[in-house]
Amino acid sequence: MKTTLISTVGTSLIYPNLSGLPADETSYETWLKRQPLSEQPLFNYELISNIRIALQQKNWKQLADGLAQLPGTTRLCGAEINSISDLIQRGYCIEKCTLIFCHSATPDGENIAEILKYYYQSQGHRTEPKKIEGLQDDQPKLFRTKGLRNLAKTISQIVREQTPRYCAINATGGYKAQIAIAVLMGQALGVPVYYKHERFSEIIAFPPMPIGLDFSLWLEKSGILTALDRQDLVQWQEVEEDWDERMEALVERLEMDGKIYLELSPTGQIFHETFKGRFQSEYDQVLPPAVPISQKKPPDLTSHSWENARTPILNWLQKITEDCAYVQSCRTHYWNKDLPTPVLFRLRGEQIEGIFSNGSWTVKFYVDTSSNTPGQRAACVADLNQRIEHWK
Repeated sequence: MKTTLISTVGTSLIYPNLSGLPADETSYETWLKRQPLSEQPLFNYELISNIRIALQQKNWKQLADGLAQLPGTTRLCGAEINSISDLIQRGYCIEKCTLIFCHSATPDGENIAEILKYYYQSQGHRTEPKKIEGLQDDQPKLFRTKGLRNLAKTISQIVREQTPRYCAINATGGYKAQIAIAVLMGQALGVPVYYKHERFSEIIAFPPMPIGLDFSLWLEKSGILTALDRQDLVQWQEVEEDWDERMEALVERLEMDGKIYLELSPTGQIFHETFKGRFQSEYDQVLPPAVPISQKKPPDLTSHSWENARTPILNWLQKITEDCAYVQSCRTHYWNKDLPTPVLFRLRGEQIEGIFSNGSWTVKFYVDTSSNTPGQRAACVADLNQRIEHWK
């Protein structure tokens, strides 16, 4: 059984469930008749009135305490509580599992996460709300790009921290697109995903499937993927020359000021997160051997003027040589004082090329390493790209 359950969170608990509670005893009788026949004996006017008042006062603890007086499978309790109760009852998770709620960065999302936190803390669970920026339903473009990508990043980070063998994903709450991303994340990370429709008595399980994503593609293209993950602006023109058609499903194109730029698609974010985590756990097995200290060389700069860029370039290249055991030296081969480009490393034939820019000028350089095979060179590129954030 799993010890950590990651749940997507929607808004059905408040809309329509709690927002439709009756305001007086007359309307209560009408409301009660609309509830499932099997659930009607569970309700009384005082309980429903207390829950309604707690909602009006935004007293989330009192509201959670009111809901706790009902069985977790009661439809009024909402999709998240219904599904979690069923998952625990059926033994998919341990009884006091850790519950992590991935909610939107909206008032409704945060409020429902608070209700769920109080509801399950009172039952002895460890709970942790996770705010997902960009999951606003009033901004479809932001939801599709940033929101779903952030959801993928957050779930991936949680699974890496908790380890896949102890995790499960409950994809019941939220929009269908969130459910789709959660299912895809489960397949990529080897984590089971569960879903419960309000009209179904059974849990639908999506167990991990024996499918493989292309690790060699990630190694080769880690530079552009890492730059896009940092949300750097990457022009299509800059990468068109060595574009791989397999990347098409991983990116989206957008036009700004007459130029075409790339950004990660939600699928691309999942692809990147999956292999970034895998590489971090296995990089010592794929990188080439260390270069002896006595064989390391200082940076070699070509005869350009460099203006005020000489010192930051020298410092950058020296960091690479000192920090990466497999690097022997770095030598520049291109300089443009008026060209901003993303910072990344990539393969150019049998050479490893680095690109360094401060946002106005750009220098390109070769990185000489101890690698002897294409696989080792690709691993070096991936490792160098992972280190960029630490060198900035």
